[in-house]
Amino acid sequence: MRMISVVLWPAFLVGGIAEGLFFTVINPQELYLFGHPVTYSPLATYSIGFFAFWALCAASSALTFLLLRSAEDINRQA
Repeated sequence: MRMISVVLWPAFLVGGIAEGLFFTVINPQELYLFGHPVTYSPLATYSIGFFAFWALCAASSALTFLLLRSAEDINRQA
């Protein structure tokens, strides 16, 4: 449970900041995805953007958490 909170809470904060900065510069109604305009409502675009940023930050935090484990921790679980 501790690993989940250590990974997801900072990812949530950074995901929110990244979404705020991204959509401050980019209008959600002017986005293009694979050459086609995004036709979702602005609220849906903000929500999808937030979850995408949160997932990227969570993956980064999880990788950092896994790489910081000591050899004793890894071998003890085996």
